[in-house]
Amino acid sequence: MRSHGTDLPREIYQFGKKGSWAYDAIEKFINLRYRLLPYNYSNAWSITANGSTMMRALVMDFAEDKKVLDINNEYMFGKAFLVCPVTDSMYTNKVNGRANFSNIKSQQVYLPAGHTWFDFWTGDSIKGGQFIKKETPVDIMPLYVKAGSIIPMGPFQQYTSENDLKNLELRIYPGADGSFTLYEDENDNYNYEKGMYSTIKFEWNNKAKTLTIDSRKGNYPGMLSNRTFNVTLINVSHGVGAEIAQADRIIIYNGQKKAVRLQ
Repeated sequence: MRSHGTDLPREIYQFGKKGSWAYDAIEKFINLRYRLLPYNYSNAWSITANGSTMMRALVMDFAEDKKVLDINNEYMFGKAFLVCPVTDSMYTNKVNGRANFSNIKSQQVYLPAGHTWFDFWTGDSIKGGQFIKKETPVDIMPLYVKAGSIIPMGPFQQYTSENDLKNLELRIYPGADGSFTLYEDENDNYNYEKGMYSTIKFEWNNKAKTLTIDSRKGNYPGMLSNRTFNVTLINVSHGVGAEIAQADRIIIYNGQKKAVRLQ
């Protein structure tokens, strides 16, 4: 992640030192971007393999909810995240006929009907079909995750290949059945066009509280033969934000199908 532009410097250290509000807010989202690389990379594969899209207008996934037709400040990022960015720095209203300027402190967010949504930062679950108000200090962008989502998260790192993915975090957002396919390849060439890649499908059965990890399909040079999935079932204050979660279940995976029940 970097800010593009013309001639102005925009490296993170141009906005202050570590511990300052601007530096810390930027660092927080850079770290989140790196943690979400397995999710992003898999979604990128889904775009080329299945004709999917990364940034999705709400109507693409919630066409039955007529309220989403007129919403133009929210979008789905992949099929799990609902994003409502704060794009104004301040609002104005008139007091005694004069303009009054105030910093934006909250954002109104619509959560599509027919689904339960989890606040990514707090783990609170909220019924869809309603507008809510989300407090938005400078380091919080309203992010909500649809129930039934399975999100793979990698380690904190300074560049994409600094660490391998032997220990991958899996966050499960309960309340509905769901699935996710993890895609992996060599990362730095076009051998995937020759079939050198692997996929692992995860399925969540909400009623049985069971996660099934299917047999790995495909292979590529340097592929991890054995790995660990640290599974976290999300609830309030557990498995939230960009920080590494305390796993509810640690699964050693060797490419063979496995099913585990989560309490």
